Amino acid sequence: MIDLRSDTVTLPSHEMKSFLVNAPLGDDVYGEDPSINELEIKIAKLFGKEKALFVPSGTMANLISVLTHCQRSDEVLLGHKSHIFKYEAGGISAFGGIHSHQLKNNEDGTINLEDIQNNIRDNNDAHYPRTALVCLENTHNLCYGAPINNDYVKNVKSILNKTKIKLHIDGARIFNASIALNENVKNLAKYADSITCCLSKGLSSPVGSLIISDNAFIYKARKLRKALGGGMRQAGILAACGLFSINNMINRLKEDHENAKELAIQLNNLEEIKINLNNVHTNLIFFDLKSKDITCENFIKELLNYDIKIDYKGNHRFRMVTHYGFEKKHINIVIQTLKKIFNK
Repeated sequence: MIDLRSDTVTLPSHEMKSFLVNAPLGDDVYGEDPSINELEIKIAKLFGKEKALFVPSGTMANLISVLTHCQRSDEVLLGHKSHIFKYEAGGISAFGGIHSHQLKNNEDGTINLEDIQNNIRDNNDAHYPRTALVCLENTHNLCYGAPINNDYVKNVKSILNKTKIKLHIDGARIFNASIALNENVKNLAKYADSITCCLSKGLSSPVGSLIISDNAFIYKARKLRKALGGGMRQAGILAACGLFSINNMINRLKEDHENAKELAIQLNNLEEIKINLNNVHTNLIFFDLKSKDITCENFIKELLNYDIKIDYKGNHRFRMVTHYGFEKKHINIVIQTLKKIFNK
């Protein structure tokens, strides 16, 4: 099976599984799991922050971060295509009573600075919620996996500094941004009051994300993690995978980006597919199906008949995501399979 639906389908390597077998364990709710402690210290140092917190998922990482920054009835400014708004079950509103104010994302994942500035509420007007937080996403999933450069983040932070509004970065694929921009994650996190990173996407760990910030923030976040059911006891067996990922899987993300670019070039040669090569930035490929001879639903079914899975986004748009486990040799298999389907 060639599974291109997401980089979340990555499986641990044999080396990673061998590494986790000997991981020292303890009770993390008591702060006594040495593998988790080592991972949190390593990640905090890598991002240039005081402290980090290991949590089960990126969704929980974002939820805890927003709840830590905000009080009930506060407002968050975020992109209308952001993962927090689109794909996290409305958690910040459901569990935090926090108002979500969506601003238009540009194709490169940014939000116009003027839109951010103009939508900060007047705290002296009783009609309005308090604007407490701005959330950015790097790389930006629905904006073609675009990496957000540090100059833009600095400009956003300059606006927020005038009003003491905090900045959170959903960095689920921040290491992809780091590779694409040739910028270390410490610099990419420099202007964020909090940032998350995911271990279970391109880095191929089976589970886990981290929240990174200062000591006071993580102290409060740890309490929220417990309240949300994220205290996992002897979870060092999972953190060990994260340690292996950080030590071994970051630099190889460049291979995923190269495979995505080559696959996109080959897709561009097919008449039945519409793709903009300028929108292939990292490991995510978006394309539209132009063929009128096959429905989108049947297109997915036909690919499954050849043991290939891709992601359907609706309205004739599809996504492919390259990752560890998808090799350069698979590109030709995918292209030849598409030709067979279109020539039926």
